[in-house]
Amino acid sequence: MKGKAAVFFGPGKAFELRELPVPEVESDAVLIRVSLANVCGSDLHFWRGDAPLKLPQDGWVFGHEMTGRVARLGRNVKTDSLGRPLAEGDRVAYTYFYPCGRCAPCLKKEPAACLYKVGRPLGPSEFPHFHGAFAEYYYLKPGGALFKVPDVLSDELVAPVNCALSQVIFGLQSVGLRFGDTIVIQGAGGLGIQAAAVAKDMGASVVIVVDQIAGRLELAKEFGADHTINIKEIPERKERVSLVRKLTEGAGADIVCDFVGFPQVIAEGIDMLRQGGTYLEIGTISRGAKVEFEPASLVWGAKRIVGVIMYDSWVIPRALDFLVRNRTRWPFDRLISHKYPLEKIDEAFAQSEWHAKDTTRITRAALTP
Repeated sequence: MKGKAAVFFGPGKAFELRELPVPEVESDAVLIRVSLANVCGSDLHFWRGDAPLKLPQDGWVFGHEMTGRVARLGRNVKTDSLGRPLAEGDRVAYTYFYPCGRCAPCLKKEPAACLYKVGRPLGPSEFPHFHGAFAEYYYLKPGGALFKVPDVLSDELVAPVNCALSQVIFGLQSVGLRFGDTIVIQGAGGLGIQAAAVAKDMGASVVIVVDQIAGRLELAKEFGADHTINIKEIPERKERVSLVRKLTEGAGADIVCDFVGFPQVIAEGIDMLRQGGTYLEIGTISRGAKVEFEPASLVWGAKRIVGVIMYDSWVIPRALDFLVRNRTRWPFDRLISHKYPLEKIDEAFAQSEWHAKDTTRITRAALTP
């Protein structure tokens, strides 16, 4: 038995479709038939080359924001991670990282900060072959967390759960978003739009979203944003900071979040904070990318920066519950705007690109392996 996978050989190179052997499933592992695999902003970083990695000689099978159905269960797997009976054919949401349980952060009960939760890039020749979302199958290794999906949720709503939505929920909890807080969201991509809805659900009083793509800002309003700032219409940084202060009764925001992924936004976001405010940094994953800012602004402003790379697995069932409660409140069905067969993965990435052209028609592209 074989399955297709899209193999990545580096920036500027086309993906290659390969047929790979479907592996025998270890006793504590699960083979998943991928239903939808989204093109996340971090995937675009790797594709562009602004987050370079040393790739295997035979390429890299990557992608992580996805959902699917159980294809095969290891003989020891009888339930999902909450103890609910699990069978082949069940729809599931699952993690794509594996905390080791033995490093210092894990021993301190901080699995999201595990030093080893994501290993080196793996090529298609290395077991279990199906290492990422951009393939017909995904192999959930022993120790991976997975959860049955409520029947009322479509695959389109569930696909962002194991990345964008869970990341946002965990991040906003990590910075202590409280009822009545004000928040600025930098970036109206998949994470930023869902962050507007999550912030509102958590009780934020004022949600401000900043972006340069008008269509995404309009969608942000439909997901709970009270105000939007288009940087093309307000090109001066000082004016944008001044507007945020005006919209927050002169104080500045309690929380500002980077979901853009380019360090140029960070100093501006810190300026938008109130005295004692917190900056949530999630978007910038590119090593070596630098930004200049005045450290004294943190000291005199009593501000702090919190970096979040991933979430704890307990967030996934809460993210699913969030969708069940709010599926008719906000237009989640509009988050995935375009679908492509796996054979058109190059087109999906090219049309998702916004950085070089400052625009895109796509909110989130999904592959349908």
